[in-house]
Amino acid sequence: MIHFLLPDILLLFLPFLIVTIRLFSPKRSLLPWYIAVFGLSIIFILLNCISVGETHLFLSNWKVDRFGILMREFLVLAALMGISFSKEYFNYSSDFTPRMHQLSEFMATVIMATFGGIVVLSASDLLTFFLGLELATIPMYALTAWNKKDSIGSEAATKYILMGSVATAFELFGFSYLYGFSGSMLFSEIAAKVVLNPSSPLLWISVLFLLSGIGFKLTLFPFHTWAPDVYEGAPTPVTAILSVTSKAVAISFVSILVFGPLYGIKEQMAPFLSLLAGITLFVGNLGALKQYKLRRFMAYSSISQAGYLLIAVLGPFELALSSIVYYLFIYAFSNFLAFFIFGVIERNRPETFDSLRGLSKESPFLAVALAIALFSLAGIPPLAGFLGKFQLFYSAAQSHHYILITFAILNNVLALYYYIQILKSAWVDPPDSSLFHLIVNLRQKIWIFLLSIAILFGAMLPFLNDNIFRIMNY
Repeated sequence: MIHFLLPDILLLFLPFLIVTIRLFSPKRSLLPWYIAVFGLSIIFILLNCISVGETHLFLSNWKVDRFGILMREFLVLAALMGISFSKEYFNYSSDFTPRMHQLSEFMATVIMATFGGIVVLSASDLLTFFLGLELATIPMYALTAWNKKDSIGSEAATKYILMGSVATAFELFGFSYLYGFSGSMLFSEIAAKVVLNPSSPLLWISVLFLLSGIGFKLTLFPFHTWAPDVYEGAPTPVTAILSVTSKAVAISFVSILVFGPLYGIKEQMAPFLSLLAGITLFVGNLGALKQYKLRRFMAYSSISQAGYLLIAVLGPFELALSSIVYYLFIYAFSNFLAFFIFGVIERNRPETFDSLRGLSKESPFLAVALAIALFSLAGIPPLAGFLGKFQLFYSAAQSHHYILITFAILNNVLALYYYIQILKSAWVDPPDSSLFHLIVNLRQKIWIFLLSIAILFGAMLPFLNDNIFRIMNY
């Protein structure tokens, strides 16, 4: 049975190994970076070799199930893409992009945040659940302020920490009421008490505070206000990682709560979840319309994506979880593809829409990849993003949330408009001769190509491995 735990153990020791190697290697050595990439790749392969049919418990409360394995694969792959994307920012500096330092420590921090997400997925009691969520969040505070001399980044990190601390207080308050209601921290015992007494005031106070706390991390309205400032102020690699990893951990937290200890009141919670999802995707889409900076634009896009993800939670158990997993993979591919392109742009240009002017003539390769990324985020067929959103809507449709689905589809039309605004700059607007020439290295070309292919063929292959193929019942 040790093979179920081996990826988790390796991921826990990997950041310590990276930092140790850094201490005994030359200052400019790339060995820690290769160890990180190799280690994450091995862990991802091991996870794909695990076939989980039923839930396994280790040490009485460490859970390994199908959803957990798939989300582990996602988090490890997101860390791998984030570390690969960030390497260029440690190699150079420019007037627009300050050079980052301490690559080994940066990678170790990213991997520790990833391990925090795995703790959330493995938890079967409130204490482990809370510790995992904080272990996934606290490293993000440090990553946001990684450029110590960047005043904007320091301001963003301060806002992030202050609002995150309030959210943590809400979560703890919610957990305390849930413990007071049930008299236990075990999910199974809480679920039994919820079924017996679903209208308890203590229970609903707990739900209120838990949704408020996790709304911050998932960027749900009205807890989303930190996102644009943090996404703009943090280093671009951190913004890319934050937009994917943090969102995945948060939606996993919500899913585990709704389909675990709170499953007995899922139907009563549905109106609140529907309202949160609908307002969030509308506010995100509306906010994106007025943006002209690339990272603030991606912040509002990320807010709207949180609303779409929450829609799936309203569906039945297996369909909801499988659609969330599939959409997260596609979202990660599309998001990282866009950030890889923005990383090329901002190396020698301001990070605004105007920096994309004439991109189709200067670099057709980047222009086509950008169109693939943005149309996938918008959910345009035949790209994988379309099938991803279809899965989310189909999940909610099984529980008859047709009004919310109709509202989400109308909002998708609004989203298409602002995604086209970026593509207009890249494909229609004339080139600006004052802009610096773009430089794309081999690693960036390979990642951009692979992510583009994944998005193009992801809709034709609606499974990522045997596990997701099995639970999606295709």
